[in-house]
Amino acid sequence: MELRHLRYFVAVAETENVSRAALKLHVSQPAVSRQIRDLEDELGFLLLERSAKSVRLTDAGRTFLTEARAVLQRTEDAVKVAKAVATGANGELHVGYAPSLTARILPPTLRAFQAELPNVRVKLHDLSTEEMFTGLREGKLQLAFVPRPVGRTLRGLNFDQLIFDPIRLAISPKHPLSRKHSVFVSDIVREPIIAYSRKDYPEAHELLEKVFAPAKASPRIVQEHDSVSGLIAAVESGAGLAVVTQTLTCTAGVRLKLIPISPEPAPLVIGLAFARKELKAAGEQFLKCGRESSKELSAST
Repeated sequence: MELRHLRYFVAVAETENVSRAALKLHVSQPAVSRQIRDLEDELGFLLLERSAKSVRLTDAGRTFLTEARAVLQRTEDAVKVAKAVATGANGELHVGYAPSLTARILPPTLRAFQAELPNVRVKLHDLSTEEMFTGLREGKLQLAFVPRPVGRTLRGLNFDQLIFDPIRLAISPKHPLSRKHSVFVSDIVREPIIAYSRKDYPEAHELLEKVFAPAKASPRIVQEHDSVSGLIAAVESGAGLAVVTQTLTCTAGVRLKLIPISPEPAPLVIGLAFARKELKAAGEQFLKCGRESSKELSAST
């Protein structure tokens, strides 16, 4: 038994006429009659009572009609669901991010993506940089917002550059340096520095080394934190200063003051990392939305 047998039978049952069913199906009348007879032969009982001008359902035919319709509807539904997954119109997308780096780029990207694929659920995972790269390689994440990887960090992955984030010095509003419009690196070489965990955020420590390089000095790190909330609280308390990106102001608000550093370090490049072979249609659409959102942000600044 094939699906066409069910389609032909349903068409004949609904029109109560083989000729009209053939017109509806765009096939010849003999072909329809033959398929119905083949179906009845396979079932071993009659579905239709035939007369010269019309056909009528037998009792068994009426029962079979209900079930045949259900089978065809279920088949149609299965095709729709599978097509939605294949085209990225349905399903789930796992995206890694760090709040302190993505406050500008993540919201517009999400809005654009949800407008395009409203039935795809985006699950956000607040992770360290190292955890995001591990998640991508293990297939637990499809994409991740990360700083531009260096060295072998990107091994086996792709990276799409999205935004440039200026480097700033984060200090407590009560700190003496808070009154300055900019700070020389030489002014902070002896200051205690609050940093992210070296294990989870190695790129943050590489950035610190680059910032302090013009003064030929190394940062005096007194505390390391594994979250942005911990870093903000430590700096706000006066425990030290932190080298951060401008986007942190979206998270810290008035709790901290962000001041330009002189000489000004190169901005941090933020983008989306992904495994190209693992990126399905929904992932490709998310990547596209990220690119478009980055262009809009650049145009507005």
